[in-house]
Parts: sequence; structure tokens; C-alpha cells
Amino acid sequence: MTAALRVAGTLLLALAAALACSALGTPLPWMIGPLLASAAGSLAGLPLACPTPLRNAGQWAIGTSLGLYFTPQAMAVLPALAPAIALAVVWALLMGHGFYRLLWRMNASHPGLTRASAFFAGAIGGASEMALLAERHGGRVDLVAAAHSLRLTVVVLTIPFALRAAGVHGADPALPGVQAVHAGGLVGLAALTLGGVALMRRLGLPNPWVLGALVCSLAITAAGWQLSALPKVATNFGQLFIGVALGSRFSPDFARAAPRWLATVALGTLGMIVASGLFAWLLAGLAGLHPATLLLATSPGGVAEMCITAKVLELGVPVVTSFHVVRYVAVLMLTQPLYRMAAARWAAPP
Repeated sequence: MTAALRVAGTLLLALAAALACSALGTPLPWMIGPLLASAAGSLAGLPLACPTPLRNAGQWAIGTSLGLYFTPQAMAVLPALAPAIALAVVWALLMGHGFYRLLWRMNASHPGLTRASAFFAGAIGGASEMALLAERHGGRVDLVAAAHSLRLTVVVLTIPFALRAAGVHGADPALPGVQAVHAGGLVGLAALTLGGVALMRRLGLPNPWVLGALVCSLAITAAGWQLSALPKVATNFGQLFIGVALGSRFSPDFARAAPRWLATVALGTLGMIVASGLFAWLLAGLAGLHPATLLLATSPGGVAEMCITAKVLELGVPVVTSFHVVRYVAVLMLTQPLYRMAAARWAAPP
């Protein structure tokens, strides 16, 4: 089967799943449907494929659409949230450390497992960045990548359904700065955000397709320029591409590779979700925000996945996005120094 046919078949399967979930009224149907379908198909051995350009296109669409929520009014309230965001960064680092300790304690006898593997698998950061750091320090990239993929999947399949069951949809709504699509403005918005992506790629910065588009779209919106909204079909297919990219990582060998490791990741992730719910409830009283918004902002999910959830469920998109972007950068910058400090303690004589 040619690569083009594999991609076409994958997209048709994902589209059918998205439409089915939409008809059933599930939360985030355009991401959860494709994620489940592609994961099930990949585990069953179907020749599915999600080329990197599709994933990049999905990340660009989501980053651009999120930036449109940062109106001057939204930007005006963000500085007051700085203490809460700082606490959320500390919370993410503590969660990551606790997750590492669980992974190491439960899997120390696993062949080839090193502390570096468990440390970077436990960090609440980007999957590709943590896998790269693990490789740099002698960790097993396959275990780290598997842990992050499964963690994100568990979060995406748990939190949206829990929030829907709690009836909090629309409890903290925010509107984008511009809601109508204008052809000329859309071309300009696409050109500017793709320019932001290109600049971040040239500078070698991480996750440029989300963050480059987000920062550029944010700057445009915060300045009061209303070029155009992004068509709904673009954000829907952005979710679909991200769902397929996540689900297609689950190859037939995935579940057989290290079942104890994967079970620990799944149980640990569920524990972190519950703990984040308690932390969000406490922080909500201090920050004056809705607990559901803060759950999305402090959960062990990724930037794109949690911000999409906030957008679809109308739960404080600018707040959730700000928390996750700051946390993403902070964890990326601090994880390696923290590992080196920990490694020095491990090497010291008792």
C-alpha cells in the first residue's frame, strides 16, 4: 500500500470517528474520536499513518485560534494571575517529581531502566523534548516516549468527560477578539502566524508550530487588530490531526513492550488528575477563578490538548493557555538542571 493511500485511509477513519462522536454528543468529538479510532486501528495492526506535516498543520490551527482570545481586555487581567501561575509551575514540578518516584519504585527491576528514563518520563513537559533530554542522559527513549503518549491520552480521555458530567460547559466563557471570517484578513493572519512559526524554527525553539502561531496571533489580537477568525473547519481538522498524531503512536508492540511500566503510567496519571482537581479547588479560592478552568490549567495534560478542551467547553481559554505556555517553558528550562542536581545526589556516597 502506498503512503498516500495509508494517509487517505487514516483520515477517512478519523473523519468517520469524529462525525460519529459528534452525533453521539461526546465532548471534543473532533479530537477524541480520531484519537480512539487511530489508537485502536494502530494497536490492531492497521497500516495507519499521520505524516508530520499534518500534525504541524493541526498545531498551527490550534495555536492560531487560541491567540485570537487574547483581547486587550483579556490581557489586562492576566498580570494579576502571575502568583497563581507561579504556584502552578511549582505544582507541575512537584507532580513530575512524585510521578518519577512512582515510576522508579514500581519499575526499578525493569531491564535497562535507568533513573534518567524514569525522571524524564515523569516530567510534566513536552514528549519530544523530554525524550531528547532522556537520550542525552542515557535514558531509554522508547519508555519515555511511551509514558508521555499514554499520559496525554489518559488525560484527554478523562478530563473532558468528567467536566461534561459535572455540567460545567460554558461556566467560564471567553470570546475571541474577532468572530467573523474575512478572506483578506485570513490570508494576512495565516501569513503572519506562519512567519512566527518560521522564526521560531529558525531560532531552534521548541514546539514552533503551536507556540509560534500562538504568540503571533496573540500579539495581533492584543494590539486590537481584528484581521479574521479562523474557519471552524480549520479548527475541527486541527483537532482531528492532533488526535490522529497522538493515537497513531500506539503500535501493535506498544502494549506488549512493558505492560507494568504502562500500567504504572496510567495509574499515576489518574492519581495526578485527582490531585490536580484538589489543587485547582484550593487555588480557585485564592485566584478567584472557576475550579474547572484551573483544573484544565494545572492538569498533567499538554498545551494543545488542554487548551482545545478549554476552547470547546468554554472554560477560560486565555487563562488556561497562559498557565500552560508558562508551565511548558518553565518545565523545559528547569527539568535538566533539576535532573543534574538529583543525579549528583544519587552518585554521592550514603
